[in-house]
Amino acid sequence: MEKMKRYAVYYAPEAGPFAQAAASWLGWDPATGRAVAQPELGLDLAAMTADPRKYGFHGTIKPPFRLAQGVSAADLGAAVGQLAQTLRAVVMPALQMLELEGFLALVPQGDSAALGDLAARVVAELDPLRAPLTEAEVARRRPDHLTPRQRDLLALYGYPYVMEEFRFHLTLSSHLSPADHAALLPLAAAHFAPHLPQPFAVSALTLFGEAEDGRFHLLHRYALA
Repeated sequence: MEKMKRYAVYYAPEAGPFAQAAASWLGWDPATGRAVAQPELGLDLAAMTADPRKYGFHGTIKPPFRLAQGVSAADLGAAVGQLAQTLRAVVMPALQMLELEGFLALVPQGDSAALGDLAARVVAELDPLRAPLTEAEVARRRPDHLTPRQRDLLALYGYPYVMEEFRFHLTLSSHLSPADHAALLPLAAAHFAPHLPQPFAVSALTLFGEAEDGRFHLLHRYALA
């Protein structure tokens, strides 16, 4: 755990059919740290899922960050565990599949205000453990393309899409052309339909780490109170 370049707090499904279907779809299982054979669909699924593959199937709660000077991975794990004990699980009716700003994703149905509140607490309360962004990291976020509020959030929390800008989603593809999206959507729906949880519950904070090769690994799951 100490050898990771960056850390993140995600939602990730517990071991079971949903997690297996997601690992197969993206071609990477972050729980085992192994590549997984993807289904044969008659499309170049490997290329269509290249961007999210390295992260593994997840919903972002606190985006990836480097540890602040003097903070260890053990410190971070203890902080996430303590925070998890103060947070209640969030339950929503189901997940739905849709096109989200050019990529395919699963998003919760129903009122997601409680999930937004949970994410805001995690972002704010763990932020003292985050190293400040470098100039290069800021530049990669293309601040000239952000709103003034998003630039403020980038400066405050190292990421522009937190707090009221947060939208929970589970990414299933890279950015797709309209034609690729139309072709992939029914295949993704058929792949996931038997395994989507109903209701959908966020009942744990899951700590991920980014290894030297850029792949993310599931390090530990902390149950919510």
